[in-house]
Amino acid sequence: MSALARYFKAKNVDVMGYDKTNTILTQQLIKEKIPVHFKENINLLPENIDIVIYTPAIPKTNKEYKYFLKNKYNIKKRSEVLGILTQKMFTVAVAGTHGKTSITALIAHILKQCNIKVTAFIGGITKNYNSNLVLSQNSDVIVVEADEYDKSFLALHPDIAVITYMDPDHLDIYGSKKCMQQSFLLFAKQIKNKGKLIINKNLNISDKLNVKKITYSCNTKSDFWASNIRMSNSLHADKNIFDLNWNNDIIKNINFKIQGKHNIENAVAASAVALSMGLDKIKIKKALESYTGVERRFDFIINTEKIVYIDDYAHHPAELKACIMAVKKLYPNKKITAVFQPHLYSRTHDFADEFVKNLNMLDQLILLEIYPARELPITGINSKMLLDKIKIKNKCICKKTKLLNKLSKQNIEVLLTLGAGDIDQFVEPIKQLLINKLKIN
Repeated sequence: MSALARYFKAKNVDVMGYDKTNTILTQQLIKEKIPVHFKENINLLPENIDIVIYTPAIPKTNKEYKYFLKNKYNIKKRSEVLGILTQKMFTVAVAGTHGKTSITALIAHILKQCNIKVTAFIGGITKNYNSNLVLSQNSDVIVVEADEYDKSFLALHPDIAVITYMDPDHLDIYGSKKCMQQSFLLFAKQIKNKGKLIINKNLNISDKLNVKKITYSCNTKSDFWASNIRMSNSLHADKNIFDLNWNNDIIKNINFKIQGKHNIENAVAASAVALSMGLDKIKIKKALESYTGVERRFDFIINTEKIVYIDDYAHHPAELKACIMAVKKLYPNKKITAVFQPHLYSRTHDFADEFVKNLNMLDQLILLEIYPARELPITGINSKMLLDKIKIKNKCICKKTKLLNKLSKQNIEVLLTLGAGDIDQFVEPIKQLLINKLKIN
């Protein structure tokens, strides 16, 4: 939503908005002269509103939403607006239950470094551009995340689509894994005639599509895949090196700054898009090597010999597994402590056993209460329910107000903050706490 707000502001449109929580991002919008208010109040609304854009995260009980409906304003979902903006543009849409934001950011960066006029709407703050919007005047290409929640991605008709994973999620919307996967098939069928579907090698999707299907993988032979993966000899293990293979061609020794096998896979997917568009492989290599990542995606906040602090958006069991396994591989002899904030009562209910299995890989766990977002509580579904099932000895539930005090008493070697709620508001305070620890020691 904030990327759309920035887009319209750049087009000299007056923009204002409502959000439930005041965050670093909303503060940045306010500095960019996009007013944001945090209490439902129809008296704050201007008289002349041309369009109201909302996400499914807005509850139907929201006073402003009800006011707009009652007074028959021009109301559109975020996905509908993206659909309108992309109608007459060459569009790359990235879908899937994991990796969307990183791949979208990577594609945008590669295209920009290859001198393509690109506009991209990214679901996180890309560090190369310090924004979730990459904007070019008179763009040739538009890159968007295709969000599966509430079937929003069905508003898009891309020229190139990427599908990363189809793990069960949002079962409050879909009801079953099968129904969710059917929606991904519908999305694939919306690719424009003679378009391209770039899809994870491990996924099965109908071959009866009128598009070219291209597979990618981290290290399994596919149409595009990575090989010869190794870690740099850097003191702080901050770099992967790999070769990119396709069609009897290769780009050797790509120095990729973002750690984790899943991030190499993201780089392969983004490269597959760029190479399928006919872009120069030397420029693609340089772009991959200059990519610095997205905030809250395996994001090194502190990286020293004594203390490592990584912040990650992981909120689905598969994402937790990928993050924790990557950290364990990087730091096999260090104690790994995680602060995890579960996201949504429904997701916690649907995947409790999977969450427990992956959190058991930690040495120490601090659980925050569930971040409800748009949901009302579900009886019996809370963080204590998870904690009781987790087998590791060093585990506890902590109130947000006591988190910093709790961490100040811990012997931190490797710390992870994990979750998609408001846990990001603790990143800077935790960083300062750990820096002070380093100074004392």
